[in-house]
Amino acid sequence: MVDYHSAGQPYPYGGNGPGPNGDYMAQEDDWDRDLLLDPAWEKQQRKTFTAWCNSHLRKAGTQIENIDEDFRDGLKLMLLLEVISGERLPKPERGKMRVHKINNVNKALDFIASKGVKLVSIGAEEIVDGNAKMTLGMIWTIILRFAIQDISVEETSAKEGLLLWCQRKTAPYKNVNVQNFHISWKDGLAFNALIHRHRPELIEYDKLRKDDPVTNLNNAFEVAEKYLDIPKMLDAEDIVNTARPDEKAIMTYVSSFYHAFSGAQKAETAANRICKVLAVNQENEHLMEDYEKLASDLLEWIRRTIPWLEDRSPQKTIQEMQQKLEDFRDYRRVHKPPKVQEKCQLEINFNTLQTKLRLSNRPAFMPSEGRMVSDINTGWQHLEQAEKGYEEWLLNEIRRLERLDHLAEKFRQKASIHEAWTEGKEAMLKQKDYETATLSDIKALIRKHEAFESDLAAHQDRVEQIAAIAQELNELDYYDSPSVNARCQKICDQWDVLGSLTHSRREALEVGKRQLETIDELHLEYAKRAAPFNNWMESAMEDLQDMFIVHTIEEIEGLIAAHDQFKATLPDADREREAILGIQREAQRIADLHSIKLSGNNPYTSVTPQVINSKWERVQQLVPTRDRALQDEQSRQQCNERLRRQFAGQANIVGPWMQTKMEEIGRISIEMHGTLEDQLQHLKHYEQSIVDYKPNLELLEQQHQLVQEALIFDNKHTNYTMEHIRVGWEQLLTTIARTINEVENQILTRDAKGISQEQMQEFRASFNHFDKDHCGALGPEEFKACLISLGYDVENDRQGDAEFNRIMSLVDPNGSGSVTFQAFIDFMSRETTDTDTADQVIASFKVLAGDKNYITAEELRRELPPEQAEYCIARMAPYRGPDAAPGALDYKSFSTALYGESDL
Repeated sequence: MVDYHSAGQPYPYGGNGPGPNGDYMAQEDDWDRDLLLDPAWEKQQRKTFTAWCNSHLRKAGTQIENIDEDFRDGLKLMLLLEVISGERLPKPERGKMRVHKINNVNKALDFIASKGVKLVSIGAEEIVDGNAKMTLGMIWTIILRFAIQDISVEETSAKEGLLLWCQRKTAPYKNVNVQNFHISWKDGLAFNALIHRHRPELIEYDKLRKDDPVTNLNNAFEVAEKYLDIPKMLDAEDIVNTARPDEKAIMTYVSSFYHAFSGAQKAETAANRICKVLAVNQENEHLMEDYEKLASDLLEWIRRTIPWLEDRSPQKTIQEMQQKLEDFRDYRRVHKPPKVQEKCQLEINFNTLQTKLRLSNRPAFMPSEGRMVSDINTGWQHLEQAEKGYEEWLLNEIRRLERLDHLAEKFRQKASIHEAWTEGKEAMLKQKDYETATLSDIKALIRKHEAFESDLAAHQDRVEQIAAIAQELNELDYYDSPSVNARCQKICDQWDVLGSLTHSRREALEVGKRQLETIDELHLEYAKRAAPFNNWMESAMEDLQDMFIVHTIEEIEGLIAAHDQFKATLPDADREREAILGIQREAQRIADLHSIKLSGNNPYTSVTPQVINSKWERVQQLVPTRDRALQDEQSRQQCNERLRRQFAGQANIVGPWMQTKMEEIGRISIEMHGTLEDQLQHLKHYEQSIVDYKPNLELLEQQHQLVQEALIFDNKHTNYTMEHIRVGWEQLLTTIARTINEVENQILTRDAKGISQEQMQEFRASFNHFDKDHCGALGPEEFKACLISLGYDVENDRQGDAEFNRIMSLVDPNGSGSVTFQAFIDFMSRETTDTDTADQVIASFKVLAGDKNYITAEELRRELPPEQAEYCIARMAPYRGPDAAPGALDYKSFSTALYGESDL
């Protein structure tokens, strides 16, 4: 048994296909061997293949009746191959023995293999034994190689080319939609449409009905056999009664139509070339208009937004500033994200447009002044700078107003206490009671005045604190500074008056000091000890009622610790109180003992035991109140700490994840394994995985919202801020979108230039080899080394330097000093492939015009689709040559203008 083997995948009928690489028609892999078990399909294949073989064998004066019997001796098989190839095969053996038959079949199989068809598992023994499956597979391989392989329509070949040809020819016909080679042909209209398109006099297409497929099919088969010399290869009832007609039978029969009508292809090819060029031009014009509008809208939004972000007009209250902060959050959440997407899409559209213009040999697109991508990037940078400064200013203003409110309240509290203390002091100092007082009264007055001086000195700190707070409010630009300053000035002026009056009264009392003999030392001691104790109680009450503001758990714990220290001093203070009250009780006891009548209260102080006890009770009441306030604030700060940790935990996951993704994208964009479609698919899956991660970012935004609402301004548990996360997310989306766009542009370049996947991989391998720093671009020296490795003569001499400078002007027209992979591919594709030129388009128009130097509107409308015909008519200038006819149009200047060689 003789076998034909190959290293590829098994071909469905035992071979890898008729192409030079064994896979020129990879779509035929869908021929499943099991399908041959379907009797309806096998019947159609037998009839179609037999008719096809006979259409060629009759040229040699013979035919076959049974396809798996008549080829067993190999004689008619060899004759068939000679007829369809036009070549002579080795002389057959005429013996009747099995070995002679096997040798003849082997000669036929050898000839098939010599045409680049690699077969697997098809041996001469199976054909000689009449194996129907193997015989049908062999005939289908011959049909593919000699009837279908060479079909080429608009850069597609074989099955795809034949399908595209059918679609183009039947497109104008109603009820015809050719998408495949099975069910699209069941109603027979497609066959009739093909015939009518080329020979309209043979078919009355408008009289055909879609609901009468048998009549339609028989009509097409009979007309084809009678007038086109295409034998009847199919049976109408078989096609109609089969759910899915045999694809190979349909393809074989349709290919006969293609070859019968191939003479009409020249004009269609010319028209298609023009349509292709015009379609590219129209699409590019639409892309330019879309770019201009999108760029204008985005720049206008940036111009409107920047003044709002640069407005630093301060507000008077925290509520007004918080409203500004809420407006800014709405801008960040609602208004900015769509503009980020628009900016990214604008860059992608611009890059895609430039790539398409390069690939179609059109001049590069130059946007209107002020609408370049660089202008948009500059405006965007200004926007983000203003945005960053605006957010910092808002937070600082809120802190400032919060500080101002606290200071203002503290000022009012201290001022009220001081004003209450000074009430009546001026009138008391102005009294002349010492003039009529007895010696004991004068001594009492002196002692009282000394106690007042002690009290006055104790109040000096409070006055200084009031002045310092007022000064700080002025420095922080407090909105109600005039009233604060007026009140502070009044307190200071009154303090100066009290000081002056105190000094004057002391001098008056000192005059009569020599007349004083006795004084109640106990009253004096009481006054001296009661005054500072009373001041201590007032300070304690002031501190216990003092407002506090903290931002961290440590600060509130510090306040709690200080409060605990204060409570620890209360026992000593209580003993001091008892001692002071004991002095008063001792004075009363002595007076009672010696029958001395005291004149009312202690003459040296206004602080009575009742006042001390009352204030002490007030201190005792304020301590637990202060405890509760501190505990409430501690709970709030603990809640804030939980918010900090919650945000930090999520941010410390999202931040490194985005950084890792950015690194992986950079690595993917450099390594690029597999085909460009695989790379694009991989990148799109990668992009989807990034988009799927967005809920984590939204969760982080929600946590950040809670942090902002709690007025938490710092977080020691993480180095990531929400701004860092947002910027990183925007950069990640932009980077993956740009990488996908680069691969799509490489696919456009590859498909437009006819570059194979192996060439693309070779270009990528060469580029990566010399991209030592993996930055995605080659420096001049790296690029020169790459060119030398590819065989270019750019060594360091005068001629080599000139050639290198010429190439650099092509790949780096802006003089940036680096060569991107896209520019490298464009250069290599120009070096290795051809593209449409103005001369080719002129030649195509000349075909449509019947070799005339001009073309008419009627000819354009007849040969081109309506939209593109009208496009040409609207833009073509009248033809002025000596052979001009009425309505003649100049297609030469129009074709030249398409490629930027003159104005369109």
